Amino acid sequence: MDKIAVLVPCYNESKTVQKVVEDFKRVLPEAIVYVYDNNSSDGTDKIAREAGAVVRYEHQQGKGSVIRRMFREIDAEVYLVVDGDDTYPAEAAPEMVRKIREERSDMVVGDRLSSTYYTENKRPFHNFGNTLVKNCINRFFDTNIQDIMTGYRAFNYQFVKTFPVLSKGFEIETEMSIHAADKHMQVDNVVIDYRDRPEGSVSKLNTFSDGFKVLTRILNLYKNYKPLSFFSLLALILLVLGCGFLIPVLVEYFETGLVPKFPTLIVCCFVLIAGLQSFFAGLVLQSMEQKNKQDFEMQLLQARNVYESLRKQ
Repeated sequence: MDKIAVLVPCYNESKTVQKVVEDFKRVLPEAIVYVYDNNSSDGTDKIAREAGAVVRYEHQQGKGSVIRRMFREIDAEVYLVVDGDDTYPAEAAPEMVRKIREERSDMVVGDRLSSTYYTENKRPFHNFGNTLVKNCINRFFDTNIQDIMTGYRAFNYQFVKTFPVLSKGFEIETEMSIHAADKHMQVDNVVIDYRDRPEGSVSKLNTFSDGFKVLTRILNLYKNYKPLSFFSLLALILLVLGCGFLIPVLVEYFETGLVPKFPTLIVCCFVLIAGLQSFFAGLVLQSMEQKNKQDFEMQLLQARNVYESLRKQ
């Protein structure tokens, strides 16, 4: 088992990967730096290997696929995940590692948004998207994570080995944050100085298509993690729609004794029934989610036992 594993997912980062590897080997000399190449065509893997990293490969495209591979293959006391684009300072790594070791954090977030992100980042829609995602998740899940989509995070062993990676792409950061919030894990923030990509280095994140995927993922995870709230809201919407169209029909019936809009009456009844079904579906799924949380606590205990066994070897 490694003491510290620095995990660097890379796709065509030949201009920056050498500096990233060398910086983290300098500030964390006891760490093993792993670079996972995700079908790069510019020699990223060769440069990383020459810089002193352990290079491995993930052939399924997407950052989520790379993270899944990393978390499955690496055993470490502390994990540090950082993008290979040299936008995150290695100097913050010791403090993030310290919080995992000494303050028993489950996840430490490298918070860009509280420092230089809005001035360094030259893509205004990215700034808006980060703020929107942060506000949505903190409101929906009653948490206080300051930077939801940062690519700079530290984890303990239990988080890594019990986190079910489902996303394939850049939605992975959102999924990590929601998972930690839902499972009541200890999440701490470390403010970092963000710097924009150096000239010639190109972002792989598509502002609109990936942004839409992230928002869709938030909605889907909200449905999965808080089914009673989600389906109660859906039931309320259906109830308001059903009653809104039904009331004029009933008023006309009481005034004239006739129902000239009979199709409207039928549709309203079906809408109201659908609302009731949504509410009861939420109740059932909420019970299942509660059972999932209980099972997860047992998984944490099992992961803790495995962790202690690996440390003794």
